[in-house]
Amino acid sequence: MSTRVSLRHVLAAAALMCCMSQPAPAGDTALLNSCWSPDALAGKPGENIARKHDHSFDKPPADLGTPEAHDADTPYGAIRSVKLPAGRKLIALTFDLCEQPGEIAGYDGAIIDFLRRENIRATFFAGGKWMRSHEDRTQQLMSDPLFELGNHSEAHRNLRLLSGQKLHDEVAGPQSAYAAIRARLTEKQCTAAAGSTAMQTIAPRLSLFRFPYGACNPAALKELQAQGLRAIQWNLATGDPDPRESSATIIRAMLQAKPGAIIVNHANGRGWHTAAALPFAIAALRKKGFEFVTVSELLAAGEPVVSSECYDNRPGDTNRYDHLVLLKPSARAALARTPKMTPAKKQP
Repeated sequence: MSTRVSLRHVLAAAALMCCMSQPAPAGDTALLNSCWSPDALAGKPGENIARKHDHSFDKPPADLGTPEAHDADTPYGAIRSVKLPAGRKLIALTFDLCEQPGEIAGYDGAIIDFLRRENIRATFFAGGKWMRSHEDRTQQLMSDPLFELGNHSEAHRNLRLLSGQKLHDEVAGPQSAYAAIRARLTEKQCTAAAGSTAMQTIAPRLSLFRFPYGACNPAALKELQAQGLRAIQWNLATGDPDPRESSATIIRAMLQAKPGAIIVNHANGRGWHTAAALPFAIAALRKKGFEFVTVSELLAAGEPVVSSECYDNRPGDTNRYDHLVLLKPSARAALARTPKMTPAKKQP
């Protein structure tokens, strides 16, 4: 495959998809359709571009609220994939929605529009700050039965470097943001018009967590356990935060997926060529017999493969992010753009 997706590849993917039977829509869309028109749901030009030097949402709410009720027996460790029964070919597509202090990250409407058009289930790991700066988009995602939301920390800090209250708040912030945004959706007139059971389809709390940079330590894993969150890593990364990774490279990475894989991409303006890669990759994976499910559905279908530490390809490879805070801003940005998220040759 060349380093660039050719028109021939795009046309082949389109032809393949149109000839395949599409899955039925995933659940009740009454709330989604009641509160947003198709035009309001569609991605807008330039919406994927981050706004730098904008501190509007840097400060989280002072009161994170009362701790939520949760399962007291939340397992310890980071889930990398799921071992499935023979014959089941399920994959969980995940997309990170990161946002750091001093910026307003983007929203990749082209990615979400494609997933909706093709009825593809997916999980979005959203930061608390991202949810607060994109409240309407957050409500759309939580209202769509195709999707589920997970916690991606408050402001994408390296949790390996935090402890005590700071560590707690970085995990609790998105829980509070989600609860507040969900509550405001409940109060909307369009929600009432959707019917008395419309809100029952939206999870009352976030139950999944993804570590920023894929980096954790025992203290961070224990904090998740205390807050009733399961750590979701991945076993296949496309490298899409690096603008030098072409759509063809992303396609090749995704086609390495095996049953039970958890694939990580980005939809916050930093999945540079993901929107172009998805149609071809999804078509090829469907041709191989794969189905796309949320992370929660994947976990329910088999036995999670759990690690006592977080890593990309091999233990210790995300520890380099411990040095981000010591670098000059230009060097820190360069390192953050190239997280070496290349797929492992062998998936655990």
